[in-house]
Amino acid sequence: MEFGQFLWSLLIIFFMIMYFMVLFSVILDLFRNHEMSGIMKAVWIILLIFIPLISLLIYVIIYGRGMAERQQAAVVTAQKEQEAYIQKVAGSSPTEQIAQAQELLSSGAISQEEFDKIKAKALS
Repeated sequence: MEFGQFLWSLLIIFFMIMYFMVLFSVILDLFRNHEMSGIMKAVWIILLIFIPLISLLIYVIIYGRGMAERQQAAVVTAQKEQEAYIQKVAGSSPTEQIAQAQELLSSGAISQEEFDKIKAKALS
């Protein structure tokens, strides 16, 4: 294989990868776009199958700005959900843990020894 043929193959592979990246982002955007009707989504999918390059370019030209906005909104939503999950998993603050343990001690559910262990763990 000659060096020129290798470079040409490398260039073709690069553009194929780029095409598939844009194609998948357009397909994801189609499903993320709640303003578009189901029939229009089906039409775009059919166009992407039968007239791939032209329909892909047209979609990006028409909906490019909306694609970026929907992607940004999805990222912000994912970050908020992640922060909420971390807060949930991390548990409450040491003050809240000690207050809950105090309530359990007052109700007789735990002993003074267990309360001291929970308090020491919360403060550490």
